[in-house]
Formats: sequence, structure tokens, C-alpha cells
Amino acid sequence: MPRSRHAHAVPPAVIVPRNRHGHGARGPITGPHLPLLHNRIDDFEMMVAAAADYLTGLWPDELSAVHFEVAAAPAGAVGDEGVRRWSVDRGTRTVVLYRVPIQRLTKLHRNDDFHKRMLVEACVFRAVAELLGRDPWDLAPDRFNHF
Repeated sequence: MPRSRHAHAVPPAVIVPRNRHGHGARGPITGPHLPLLHNRIDDFEMMVAAAADYLTGLWPDELSAVHFEVAAAPAGAVGDEGVRRWSVDRGTRTVVLYRVPIQRLTKLHRNDDFHKRMLVEACVFRAVAELLGRDPWDLAPDRFNHF
């Protein structure tokens, strides 16, 4: 006598969702043995965080309650002076750096990682100087002695 297909049915286990092509969800592209890939957004945020940590270490009393944020672009795209690179709110002690204007609208004489990092650090320094009411060169006078 023929056996029924459903006689030995396996109880449903974990169901892997499938897309319309029959494949499961995508996994990481690098695999478990390789480091994760970084993109421009992650690199920009890490550069801002590193510069903010450096300045907070130099000015702990003045910058302890300051929040640094990264946004794509300012809400008002173009003002009288062009596109803003950052905004400072003294009331909430917040510094917001705008990634797209900093990365794409600034012309670098050399487009390499070092000069991109220097550009982001310069924007962080200038934004913090605006918040504190100081000159950017006064924030870290020994920072650029090696040049």
C-alpha cells in the first residue's frame, strides 16, 4: 500500500522568510571573518566623534554638557551666506554638523583621506569656537605645532 505523504510530516520549525526569488534574507556581505565595511556616513560620524572627544578632553568644564549631532543637511537649504555647514544652539548646548554640505560642497585642493579628516575637524573646531565665543585657534593651540 502506498505511503501517505503526510504520515511522516515534520512539525514546522523555524520558518525562514523567503522573498519572491526563493532566497532568504541577505546576510552580511563581508562574512564573519572579515571586518564590516564602512561607508562615508560612518566615517564622517567617527571623525566628528573623535574631534569632539579631543575637544572635550581639552575643555572638560565648558563642553561636558554639549551634545554633538550629525544631520544630513540643514532644513533651510540656502541662506544669505550660502549653505550652512553647522548650527549651534547655546540654549540646549547642541552642535549639529551637516554632513552633505561639508562633504560635497567644499572643494579640497587634495581629495584624500587626510584632507577630508582635516576638513571635518576644522568644522567641528569652528562650531565649538562659535558655541564658546572663542577663536578656533585658541581651542587647541598645540594641535598644529608640527606643521
